[in-house]
Amino acid sequence: MFLMNIGQQILFFISSLGAFNGMVISLYLFFSKRKKTLSTLFLCILLLALSLRIIKAVFLYFNPSLPKIYAQLGLSACFLIGPSLYYFFRAALHNVTALPPSWKWVWGGLLGALLLTGILLPYQTYPDLWNGPVISIIYYQWIIYLVATGFALKNLLKTFFIHPAALTETEKFWLFLYGSNCVICAIFMLSWAGIACHLYISGPVSLSVLFYLTIFYHFRGKKSDPTHLPVKTEKKKIADTDAVTWIEKLEKTLHDKKLYQDPNIKLSDVAKEVKITPHQLSQLLNDNLGKSFSTYINEYRIQEACKLITTHTHLTFEAIGYEVGYNSKSTFYAAFRKVKDTTPALYKKSFDNQ
Repeated sequence: MFLMNIGQQILFFISSLGAFNGMVISLYLFFSKRKKTLSTLFLCILLLALSLRIIKAVFLYFNPSLPKIYAQLGLSACFLIGPSLYYFFRAALHNVTALPPSWKWVWGGLLGALLLTGILLPYQTYPDLWNGPVISIIYYQWIIYLVATGFALKNLLKTFFIHPAALTETEKFWLFLYGSNCVICAIFMLSWAGIACHLYISGPVSLSVLFYLTIFYHFRGKKSDPTHLPVKTEKKKIADTDAVTWIEKLEKTLHDKKLYQDPNIKLSDVAKEVKITPHQLSQLLNDNLGKSFSTYINEYRIQEACKLITTHTHLTFEAIGYEVGYNSKSTFYAAFRKVKDTTPALYKKSFDNQ
């Protein structure tokens, strides 16, 4: 039986507390009856994966004689930390509501690789393989996803270093979440590389500290959603003077660069051209104009289509639809009817009769 002194017991308690609470919150979010967004599901996976990785580190640090299955579970969970963090931000930043096919392939490959490796090459039988190539792949993959996430957050990071006061509470929380993951990854990497082995237990301790700092920071503003779902916009509207300036710039950018003609245009693409963050653009549209991004773009496209119908009579309706950014005649007709409550033909007829 493994016995710990008082100091070890305190360290064990502190280092495991954050992981335990992270797991509880992950399960709470997952099984909550509230409607879950795609970003929420990725946040659940992230918290659960981090918690399992930390629990593995804590238990094996204080009791190395535990069955090897614990090490396998912890390292397997670690394999999902980077992807879940990356896709959480992808879903939150771009308001992705349905899982794209490409994401399904990525996650199918990740889970398939985990299952096949765990079944065919268990840690108990192949410890050298897991402590060598497998753990190398896991950690390097984690770093790659952290770098990719950094690129996804580059606009927020730039704002943080240039004008941090412009960040909303939700955006600050996002950056804090990203930074926390970078710190934990760095601690484990340094320990694994043998540069600072004594830091190994610092990873679990860091998670506990960062977990409770996150809770304190997140609730201090009382503007963010209490379940850590940063996909919601802030309740406070953008100042009217700023909103007018941004809306004018948005419309000018759409007109001058004809961004609406791209059938695959995304909120992040427009935000980049307007030189604001995707979250700020989403907030501007939702709170100040009362529209979603898709509604705003559709209305803008139909407005341009109406101009073409009345000025370019030689063009077919299908050609006009393609000209304003619709990749099919049926999609154009459906959008036109939704916005104008009539068809392009009837609209043209009514205009001709004036």
